[in-house]
Amino acid sequence: MNSVKETAKRQYTLALNNAANQVTGLKTPREGWISTMRKALGISAPELAKRLGVTKPAIYQAERKEHEGGVTLGHMKRLAEAMGGKFVYTIVPDGQIEDILRDQARTKAEAVVRRASAHMALEKQSLSPEQTRAEIERLTEQLLRERPSDFWEAS
Repeated sequence: MNSVKETAKRQYTLALNNAANQVTGLKTPREGWISTMRKALGISAPELAKRLGVTKPAIYQAERKEHEGGVTLGHMKRLAEAMGGKFVYTIVPDGQIEDILRDQARTKAEAVVRRASAHMALEKQSLSPEQTRAEIERLTEQLLRERPSDFWEAS
């Protein structure tokens, strides 16, 4: 029987995977979203500034800050609304949640097997490459099932 926590985790995973699928291929325009939207509408920086009740340099500064990653979410929202748009903020997985989890589990498994192999080599009991790959795969699956408390710690 599934716990409420497991059901919620599956729902979160589904929501994020769906969102990731929707934005696949979406790239930030070279000039940024503010400038691109403004130019697509044919609204000048002074006109947008007037709509927002700010100065013209504030619009250019916002465009620059967006490009540099320094514009605030609130400011993006106000700018979008002033241009008749909406600001959408999202964090989505690069791929699917399951892929991120598997990559992390494999990274941890490889580190554990590498450390164990080093000790075994000192005792002249090294695993063959096939045995090493099999052990990494076995440990990856175990880590995915059990998710130990140190799952996200660097290996």
